[in-house]
Amino acid sequence: MGRNTIPLGRILGIPIGLDYTWFLIFGLITWSLAASYYPHEFPGWPAGLYWVTGALTAILLFASVLLHELGHSVVAMRYKIPVRSITLFIFGGVAQIGAEPPSALAEFWIAVAGPAVSFALAVLFGLLRQSLSSAGPVLALAEYLALINGMLVLFNLIPGFPLDGGRVLRAVVWGVTGSFRKATLIAAWVGRFVALLFIFYGVWEVLTGNFMNGVWIAFIGWFLDSAAAGQIHTQDAHDVLAGHRVSEAMTNQYASVPADLTLQRLVDEHILGSGRRCFVVERGDSLAGLLTLHRLREIPRASWGTTTSEQAMIPVEKLQVLAPDTELWRAVDEMQRDGFNQLPVMEGGRMVGMLTREDTLHFLRNLSEFRR
Repeated sequence: MGRNTIPLGRILGIPIGLDYTWFLIFGLITWSLAASYYPHEFPGWPAGLYWVTGALTAILLFASVLLHELGHSVVAMRYKIPVRSITLFIFGGVAQIGAEPPSALAEFWIAVAGPAVSFALAVLFGLLRQSLSSAGPVLALAEYLALINGMLVLFNLIPGFPLDGGRVLRAVVWGVTGSFRKATLIAAWVGRFVALLFIFYGVWEVLTGNFMNGVWIAFIGWFLDSAAAGQIHTQDAHDVLAGHRVSEAMTNQYASVPADLTLQRLVDEHILGSGRRCFVVERGDSLAGLLTLHRLREIPRASWGTTTSEQAMIPVEKLQVLAPDTELWRAVDEMQRDGFNQLPVMEGGRMVGMLTREDTLHFLRNLSEFRR
């Protein structure tokens, strides 16, 4: 999970987190429901009841989003695809799937699982609404959640990446053409077109006086366009790196420090002058672990004089390592998904190099130049 994520626990072994942006959208939804929607639909309640019902509705809305993402995740795990985490944030939720689907059929079922869960929730809350006779808070909750889950189904099935409908489109094109690359690019470009429509409609809403609604729609369009464009760039990079190995991009010029070096000496002698951000910690001639600036910052400064590199490092047993013949694209994908800036390269129990984001980007730029 990211550094801006609050861990909430695990469901089915999947870490669940809350991004800090969630609090912004939680406040906006609560305010909108309590100040506008519920007073208009259910007049006559005490003011405090509107706010309590609005906050509870916002929480249940994100619980519905979480169930939507769990739908994707459960089907992905059925296809032996790891799910690294689920994060709730300003735009809803996202499940970090650990690998691309093995087939077009797998992609299709993973994509439709989320909307299927939302549809089931819309039906469930709709039936609950029909069984209630009084216009109380429970009826209001059921009515709103039935409506919003139904809207989630329709919105997510818009055929443009990264929405679920875009993934369904990718699965169909993949199945017809047999090309994952072509399917990804078509779904992503359709996603950019859909995003452009959102932006234009949002601007139109602003110009016609619906300022907040228009800004929000345009903001969603911007987010969708960024995600779709990112997928296109990712596919382009994959095409360039295809066929290359980690050994071609790694560097054997990495900094190593002894395990008994104190953090204060590490900062004074190795960081301040060189600006290095990562160090291999060695115990004798063997790799003991990896020490990064992020890890260093987690240690109280007052303890730097007595804490050794070995005590602060990530032990080699917990490190994700690469082999020299690993496909470079697969290594880059792992670094992006897990948030690593560098990974050690080992062969026969011995460290032979380091793969960093900077080295990979430099290698990618060189390959692109030669292609042109």
